[in-house]
Amino acid sequence: MASQISLSFWVLSALVVLLLVFISSTVWLYFRVAGFIKIKQSLESKYRELETRFNQVQLENLDSRLNPHLFKNILNSVQSHAYQTYFALDKLSNVLDYILYESRKKLVTPKQEIEFALNLIEINKIKLSPLFEMKVKLKVNENEPLYHQHLLAPFISTDLIENAFKHADLQSTGSFISVIFEFNDNTFKLTVANKISGKSPMKKEKGGFGTEALEQRLKIIYQDHFKLERFTEDNVYIAHLKIDLLEYKAKVLAAG
Repeated sequence: MASQISLSFWVLSALVVLLLVFISSTVWLYFRVAGFIKIKQSLESKYRELETRFNQVQLENLDSRLNPHLFKNILNSVQSHAYQTYFALDKLSNVLDYILYESRKKLVTPKQEIEFALNLIEINKIKLSPLFEMKVKLKVNENEPLYHQHLLAPFISTDLIENAFKHADLQSTGSFISVIFEFNDNTFKLTVANKISGKSPMKKEKGGFGTEALEQRLKIIYQDHFKLERFTEDNVYIAHLKIDLLEYKAKVLAAG
């Protein structure tokens, strides 16, 4: 009889432990799911806020113009790989913060623009195959004072990076995208290169609206203090942007 009571006690104890483990797991899972729902709701709220502002504000010049295809490309990238959604949403949150708050300023710092561009690249990377070669390099001297001054137009890097992902050959052997950010001698440089797809519209003699808008914007803001080159070499499309921010700052001070 005593042994039966002891056995029943251990069986009951084991059941209690299993029940506690199940309750703990359920509670943990509930809060985990609730956390993801909260993140999703926060991002949806930011998107609605941005959409409302975009519809209300009349953009009078190219300096404040936002490419509406940017969001479509970002959201399509996020949806393409569900297993990377959390990581992508984190980067998307940073991008939305930049669009909602920093880009409302006429100018941003080179540091802010580069950080935004890196987040944009990370979002786009989730639609690439594991064999695709994505190279990103930073050659930045963060000790230069102009690196932290508001001298760069927001989204100045968006068009070149988006074009690379749109027109690159994402499937064939040897395909790649290379992005190099440089900031030295008070000069901002961005070089983007990609292997051209056989179906790529980059073989057209003229680019789309985004390319033309970028050039117009650069001319309006930086006049003769920038250089934008685009060319094809051995089936590789290369775009290189260089902006002399020291000369631009001197012009602004002289005009002010």
